[in-house]
Amino acid sequence: MKLICIGRNYAKHISELKNEKPTEPVIFLKPDTAILLKKQPFFIPDFSDEVHHEVEVLVKINRVGKHIDAKFAHKYYDEIGLGIDFTARDLQQKLKENGLPWEKAKAFDGSAIVGKWVSKSNLDNLDNLPFSLHKNNKIVQSSTTQEMLWSIDEIIAYVSQFFTLKIGDIIFTGTPSGVGPVQPNDSLKGFIGEEQFFSIKVK
Repeated sequence: MKLICIGRNYAKHISELKNEKPTEPVIFLKPDTAILLKKQPFFIPDFSDEVHHEVEVLVKINRVGKHIDAKFAHKYYDEIGLGIDFTARDLQQKLKENGLPWEKAKAFDGSAIVGKWVSKSNLDNLDNLPFSLHKNNKIVQSSTTQEMLWSIDEIIAYVSQFFTLKIGDIIFTGTPSGVGPVQPNDSLKGFIGEEQFFSIKVK
């Protein structure tokens, strides 16, 4: 099982980090060891002084696929979730400045929150899905999937050109604006609409 993450998929997030708008999806991977175990707190790693939260809509792949046409991509997932791509922003900046890969800043142990899953049939419109992150009961990130540069189906089609998708693979579809640092004792809760998908403590 692999975690496939899409970067720079929301225009306002691109602007807040002063990145260039990509002409095609930006892809990076996390290992399965990045998934934070259920009911465990997130521990800020010793190698970073600036870990940011990035809430994202998740898709779980349900069949093997390669070179998937976007018009058939909806057949490759039944469940939608919500999670966090934790990023050691200070370390990422150093790596980017030196032209090095991001993995140490993005793929470290515990850097991926995977909340509960629901059937996509329970959701009204996957192309306009409202979601949010609450930090200490205040909304810090809020958007809808309508703001994506590339939709879920377009992402699946694009990713499958490079990687064979397998049952259980999870795609992180990108984060909207509002990313920011977490501190010890923070409480993070993620919602799709009014429904809570995860709740974690930061240590």
